[in-house]
Amino acid sequence: MQRELIDLFYSWGYELVIPPLIEYLESLTTGVGTDLELRTFKLTDQLTGRLMGVRADITPQVARIAAHRIKRKGILRLCYMGNVLHTLPQYLGGTRNPIQMGAEIYGHGGVESDLEILRLTVEALDRIGIKQVHLDLGHVGIFRDLVVQAGLSSEQEYLLFDALQRRSHDEIKWILQNNNVKARLLHMFLALVNLNGEKEVIIEAERVLAGSGVEQALVTLKKVAVLAEKYLPSLPIHFDLGELRGYRYHTGLVFAAYILGRGQAIAQGGRYDDIGQVFGRAQPATGFSMDLKELITLYEASNFRHKIYAPWSEDVNFEREVARLRQQGEQVIYGLPGAINNSQELSCDRELVLQAGQWQVIEMRKLGRG
Repeated sequence: MQRELIDLFYSWGYELVIPPLIEYLESLTTGVGTDLELRTFKLTDQLTGRLMGVRADITPQVARIAAHRIKRKGILRLCYMGNVLHTLPQYLGGTRNPIQMGAEIYGHGGVESDLEILRLTVEALDRIGIKQVHLDLGHVGIFRDLVVQAGLSSEQEYLLFDALQRRSHDEIKWILQNNNVKARLLHMFLALVNLNGEKEVIIEAERVLAGSGVEQALVTLKKVAVLAEKYLPSLPIHFDLGELRGYRYHTGLVFAAYILGRGQAIAQGGRYDDIGQVFGRAQPATGFSMDLKELITLYEASNFRHKIYAPWSEDVNFEREVARLRQQGEQVIYGLPGAINNSQELSCDRELVLQAGQWQVIEMRKLGRG
């Protein structure tokens, strides 16, 4: 799966970077808020006595590489893959050691790069056999702008954010009334609870949030929706203006990919402009990530069966055919003599057999095996 996805990213022009697993703590947590720091395992460097951390998210590392190490003008596309470690699972029953894989675009702030990331996410899932994906789209800038207008403190903002994620209408109203927020803004915050559904939600949001200063965020959502219909016409898209996934990290469009019967997102991402500011080079950025450990549980078993079983032979022509198949990109597995060689367990769907004096690749089912 890793090979398939890295090859896909490469075909789109993304360059692979491999950040270190362990770094000094300040390098891992600078500019990313307290959430990531709480998720980071900490240890002491016996050489210097300084605190170090095991990365809990690769994206900030890649952003630092883009700002510090690859000082390229113009647009930069990077991808990555590696283990991360969390102090606590992100949801009940989740792993604390995901294999995070993702792709990022730096240096472009338009909806076209948002669309590219959306398309790459969908194609990546399709490449590994995960079909019938649907997307949830939101924009954290709407809530963020309303909070600024309401004059809420960081603590009040956090309480309101938590209440909105739980869709607690009464709690949202209580928080805002206790902080003397104007009735007009209170109405807008409460509207976010129900502003979810098909693209008609954006039209309703334009009406309810008129004059609030969030018009540009709504324009972005509309543009992305139009482009998605053009480039991903069969992809179901759901809008949710109350969904603030990655709120403390993202700055604009956010999205998550789901499949039927699974409550957790299988891929997620969004825009996080100016991420490089703390590293001395502010630039717009957008990207996505996914956990290969979760995806492997959804991977169709049939997707593994693309290998050729080659029972051992010392025939020179046999070796020539094996070499030719491997050069074509095929996986050819020797059946070693004197060992138990179960071609099904080896995930082989074809076998190299000698027929009429010629070595030929025959499907297992035609041979009556598997």
